[in-house]
Amino acid sequence: MPSNRAETTDDNRRLATAIGLYVLGEETLGGAAEHADISKQRMKMILSDRGVEIRLGPRDTTDAKSELETLENL
Repeated sequence: MPSNRAETTDDNRRLATAIGLYVLGEETLGGAAEHADISKQRMKMILSDRGVEIRLGPRDTTDAKSELETLENL
């Protein structure tokens, strides 16, 4: 059974990775939140607290098409 310290370390690692992916543009806000296992609202607050600009909407037409395909497959 993992200790609370190990769980906290894993949580911090997931959050740091999610933030990095978001900053690099490799992950959306929702994707980063999912990666960190937190709500989108919480991720938004964390990013804002760290001075990271929140991106709104798809980055380009490829992302927009991908989002539409995802919605169509729901």
